[in-house]
Amino acid sequence: MIENFPDANIECLFFINNADLILKHGKGFGEGEIILYALGHSKTLNEAEWFVKCTGKLWVDNFWQCLDQWNRQFLCQAFFSNVFSLKKSRLEYVDTRFYLVNKDFYQAHLSRAHIERGGLGKRSIEDRFLEIVMREELSNFLFETPPIVCGVGGGSGKYYKDSKTRRLKEKLRSWIISHNSKFESLFNKR
Repeated sequence: MIENFPDANIECLFFINNADLILKHGKGFGEGEIILYALGHSKTLNEAEWFVKCTGKLWVDNFWQCLDQWNRQFLCQAFFSNVFSLKKSRLEYVDTRFYLVNKDFYQAHLSRAHIERGGLGKRSIEDRFLEIVMREELSNFLFETPPIVCGVGGGSGKYYKDSKTRRLKEKLRSWIISHNSKFESLFNKR
């Protein structure tokens, strides 16, 4: 790898999740445990004020554009239902596939989301993140320009196909919701 990225500072950590606990609590539990392990063992993260989380086997095509939106606290994408419908739009959950977060904010507010979420049939980690940002009354925590997430989802095996149609639909969805008076304060408009 060093041949391909000669100036990169690369740190590798090794961690094995407890498969029984993941079966019991779901993929979000494993996700949270990996982040806690990394925060406790990474020299790089120990020196950092913030970090980026991206689910394995995924990447963000417009990463640098997303990074330019960084608000120094927490920045993510969320899913809204009924955006292209006459029904009332609703904020359904926080997308935990990719986000930027201040390390102190994560440890104070998000680090236990995977533990406190409950077992089968209960709240997902995405639901817990939503509950937390609502409880903390966060504003400006949603990307104005949505991340273009590509790759294969680890838990679902879902392939996130990148196409012009998908990009246009995501931009339109984001624009409509960010101009809805009920939700506009949630978007990080610079």
